[in-house]
Amino acid sequence: MTSSHADTHVTLRELGLRDGLQMARSCPSTRQKREWIRIAHDAGVRHLEVGSFLPQDRYPHFADVRELIAQIGGLDDCVSSALALNERGVDDALATALDEIVLTVSATDGHSMANIGKTTEEALNLVRYTELARRLAGCRLRLVATIPVAFGCSIAGPVRPDDVIRLACTCLETGADAIAVADTVGYAGPRQVAGLCRSLLKRIGPTPLIVHLHDTRGTGIANAYAALEEGVRILDGTMGGLGGCPFAPGATGNIAFEDLVYLCERCGYTTGIDLEHLLGIIPIIRDSMPDETITGTLGRVGPPAKIPWSEQ
Repeated sequence: MTSSHADTHVTLRELGLRDGLQMARSCPSTRQKREWIRIAHDAGVRHLEVGSFLPQDRYPHFADVRELIAQIGGLDDCVSSALALNERGVDDALATALDEIVLTVSATDGHSMANIGKTTEEALNLVRYTELARRLAGCRLRLVATIPVAFGCSIAGPVRPDDVIRLACTCLETGADAIAVADTVGYAGPRQVAGLCRSLLKRIGPTPLIVHLHDTRGTGIANAYAALEEGVRILDGTMGGLGGCPFAPGATGNIAFEDLVYLCERCGYTTGIDLEHLLGIIPIIRDSMPDETITGTLGRVGPPAKIPWSEQ
């Protein structure tokens, strides 16, 4: 590993206020969400996904997404991100100060139909629509195409890496600025993650590659390490390991964001995140989401006594 900042700095994206809430039985109030954002930002987190543009009557968890985007707009050097599943959501996003819009283009038609009611090809049309809409609006909104079930699908079965690579390239040709690959149902192991990341990095060149991992079968941290070793420098997580996809049978929570911070720092990467300060979000989760299980290790036991990183 070289010592340059570009090689050792890892961007960690906290998705708890979106992915972490989509299967939750209860969720934080807007006041508690605002406090979550404040603590995360004060701890050094610089990328927060804060909701989805969905009908408020059906998805009340995300009714305050515009208010949270506005809050992040007032913070120094912080990126707001949100999910859109259709043209109406894209139009609503373009009417805000959102920095990054996330669209899903599943690796299988089965998951895509269950998740957003569109085939994979129809999901690609939403990427095309978004690219045109932002251009017409003169908007600098960044477009991230996320490929769910990139490592295997509990609806359609195995997924070929070559199919994921072709889909990623098509997303870029269609207008995406970054690609995210998601282990939505926690099927992947380290060798599989390493192989796909290695191939994708060769094909997409300088385009940002984001790896989004779920810890359904306990391999999340090992998979994150494999991605880092292949050169991936952007990873997703949710505080407490919350979340999961409601339309993918067997899906459970994400890799815990706090554990991801700890992994990166102990491996010699820099995140710019103060772990002890970050853990101030855990009481918000316990108070507002009492029925949810905190799966993250650091959220339960805390960090060890401080030692100089040079002695690791």
